[in-house]
Amino acid sequence: MPQTGALMSMNDYLSTTFRPDCEYVDGVIVERNLGEKDHSMLQMAISAALFNRRQEWGIHVFPEQRVQVKARRFRVPDVCVVVGQEPQEQIFTQPPFLCIEILSKDDRMSEMQERIDDYLGFGVAYVWLVDPRTKRAWVCTAGGMQEVKDSVLRTANPGIEVPLGEVFGRV
Repeated sequence: MPQTGALMSMNDYLSTTFRPDCEYVDGVIVERNLGEKDHSMLQMAISAALFNRRQEWGIHVFPEQRVQVKARRFRVPDVCVVVGQEPQEQIFTQPPFLCIEILSKDDRMSEMQERIDDYLGFGVAYVWLVDPRTKRAWVCTAGGMQEVKDSVLRTANPGIEVPLGEVFGRV
C-alpha cells in the first residue's frame, strides 16, 4: 500500500478531503488500494447483502467509514458493521462489530495484517478478508485467522451469514 511519505498533523488529516479517502497511521497519510472494478463490485455486493438484512440482524452497514482505532491511527475499512444503535458520530471512536477488507491486486499481506491487528486490538470482534480474484475469504478474530472452507462468511452474536456465492455471483 503506497504511502505518500508526507507527515501531516491529525487536525490537518481530519479537515482534509481525500478522493478516495486515505488512512492516517502515526502521522503518515496512507493511500488505500482500490478503484478497480472487481474490488468495487465486491464491495457493493457485500454491502448490499448486509444492508438487505440489516433489520433482521439488528445491524447498521457503513462503506468506507473512518474508524479511529488508536490515538494516532484512523483506518477506513471497505465495509464496517455496527450492532445495536446507529452511531451518531461522524468518525467512529467505538469499535464496529465487523470490519471487511477486500483485497486489491497491489495489497501486501504484511500491510493487511497490520490493518487487521489494528481492528482486533481496537476491539472489533470480526474482520472478514475477501479476495475477488481468487474468490477466497478468511475470518479473523482474536483467536486467529481461518480460511472460509464452507463458502459462508459468518459471525456469532449476532449470527450473520453471507454466502460467498451470493456476493461473488454479483461480481
